[in-house]
Amino acid sequence: MLTLRFSAQDVAATRFACSRLLEVVTSVQVLKDPGSRAVHLPWVRRARADLARAGVTYELLSQLVPMPAWHLPDFLTPVPATTAPGMDEELAGLAATAPGTVRADLAPADRPLPPLVAALHADPAAGLARLTEEVRAYWTVAVEPYWPRIARLAEGEILHRARRMAAGGPAALFEGLHPKVSWQDGRMTVSQRRYEIDESLDGGRGLVLVPSVFVWPGCVLQTGPQAQPGVVYPPRGVATLWEGGAATPDALAGVLGRARAGLLAELESPGSTTALAQRTGLSAPNVSHHLTALHAAGLVARHRTGREVLYLLTALGQALLEGGAP
Repeated sequence: MLTLRFSAQDVAATRFACSRLLEVVTSVQVLKDPGSRAVHLPWVRRARADLARAGVTYELLSQLVPMPAWHLPDFLTPVPATTAPGMDEELAGLAATAPGTVRADLAPADRPLPPLVAALHADPAAGLARLTEEVRAYWTVAVEPYWPRIARLAEGEILHRARRMAAGGPAALFEGLHPKVSWQDGRMTVSQRRYEIDESLDGGRGLVLVPSVFVWPGCVLQTGPQAQPGVVYPPRGVATLWEGGAATPDALAGVLGRARAGLLAELESPGSTTALAQRTGLSAPNVSHHLTALHAAGLVARHRTGREVLYLLTALGQALLEGGAP
């Protein structure tokens, strides 16, 4: 069991972040063991074909990402220092990792290091240069083309959690985060059989919550020398990530019309007008017209993030979709 004790300052310092580097690393795990992450099989088929077609090799990255995931070196998956660092920023941080940190993270345990990892341990500067090149090439072909839909899912999750915390405090923030995560009396616990850790966040460090689609169905607690620990967990709606469209409830379609009922169903995973048009096959003006009506009825809310406006279900819209009381 992993337990983190929060002070009031720690709750105030808790924040969200997304990481392109983390998605690259966890997606390599998916490619190495797709059977345990069946939700991502459509992506696996496309990514493998695209990587082969582009001639992208990533032997060092693959050797650094063993199975099971809890052996990952900390320098490869740092807790994001900002909310949404770009890949150039994350790769610069990776390339600048101190040699002592690399060697400490790769210190041989009960078995020999794989050949390329051993070379990285012996010469961190040269190894990190190779690693950053591999990560960039892999990202460009296997993950970047899908980043807009991944980012929308993560942004929708962040909005959902922020609204929950605003309505019900830390208990509501952590409720339903992941089956392994619970909150009680100022303590967050992560069910984990391999470790027994009980520590305080030292009054003010806070926690970083990092939604990650490729970590599904797992949940990872990042601790160590970082200023803040992090919890990496799958956002809501991962199961719909690679689908062409959500199922429209027939009863709801009879009341609202199939287009508006379909949009409500799609908004289980928040999206923009353009994204919803792509997911439903409706024209963007038609989607905008229906969203305006749904917003006026209080069934959806909208939130601007950068230049994009994301639509998401309100509590009333969620209840209507599920057939229950808000």
